[in-house]
Amino acid sequence: MSTPIPWPVPEPELPADVHPALAAVARAAHRAYGEARRRHTRAELGTETAMGADGTPTMLVDRLVEDAVAEAARAAGANLLSEEAGFLDNGSAVTLVVDPVDGSANAAAGVPLSCIAAVVSVDGTATEALTCWFDTGRSWHAVAGRPTPYRTSGRTRLDGAALNVLRPRPAGRDAWHRLTDRAARIRILSTTCLEGALVAEGSIDAFADAGGDVHRIMDLAAAMVTVPAAGGAVIDAFGRPLEIDPDLTRRWSGIIAATPRLAEEIAAAVTAG
Repeated sequence: MSTPIPWPVPEPELPADVHPALAAVARAAHRAYGEARRRHTRAELGTETAMGADGTPTMLVDRLVEDAVAEAARAAGANLLSEEAGFLDNGSAVTLVVDPVDGSANAAAGVPLSCIAAVVSVDGTATEALTCWFDTGRSWHAVAGRPTPYRTSGRTRLDGAALNVLRPRPAGRDAWHRLTDRAARIRILSTTCLEGALVAEGSIDAFADAGGDVHRIMDLAAAMVTVPAAGGAVIDAFGRPLEIDPDLTRRWSGIIAATPRLAEEIAAAVTAG
C-alpha cells in the first residue's frame, strides 16, 4: 500500500456524438485519476480528507478527480451536481450529474473496477448518459429516446440469475440472503455505475442493493438512461421515485435489472420481510 499504482490510465474511448460537456468531464477525470496514481501511493489515495456534500467521507482520490471534473464543467459552461462538492451553479440550463469516481475504494487500492459516470440533466430530466471505465478506457453512451446498441440479457426470473450485489448491511442481511440464495451466480464488485453498464450490455442479469439505502442519485442516474434503452429497468426496491435532486441526503436502494419483471421480482424479495 506504500507504492504508487504503476500502470497508466488510458484516455476514454468516446463516440463522436457525445455531448461536449460529458466528453470534457470524462477526459478530465481520466487524466486526473492517472496523475493521482502516478503521484500518490495507494494509502495516500485512500486517505479521508473531508466530509462530502452527500454526508460520506471524501478520499483523496475523490477530491483530486472531482476538482478536475468541476473545472471541466465550469469551462464547458455547465452546472455540476457531484457527491463531494454538491451543486455548483455555473449559470447554465444544463446540469451535469456526476459520480467522478464510482468505486472509490477500488480506485484507491488499484483494483481495476472504477469509473466516472455522468448525465446531462435539463430541468431535472436526464437526457444523455456516459459511463467510462478508468482502467480500460471503455465507455457506454446513451441518449434518451434514441436507439442504443446495448441489449440486456432479457432474463425475467431471479431464480438462476447472474446477480451483482452490494455487501450486506446489518439491517438488510435477511433480504441479502433472500436474493443470493435464489441466484445462480453472485458478484460483489463495489462499483454500481459500472455494474449498471454491464446489465445494459447483457453481461450480467441484474444488480441490487438489498435494502441498504446506500445509493445517491449520481449512483443510478447513468443507468436510468442507459438500461431502459437496452430493454431493462431501474427502480428503487421500496417503490420510491428516482428523481434528480440537489438534496444529497436522499437515498435509495437501487435495482438495475435486465427486464421490468426481473426488477419487480428482486424488489419483492428485498421487501418480503
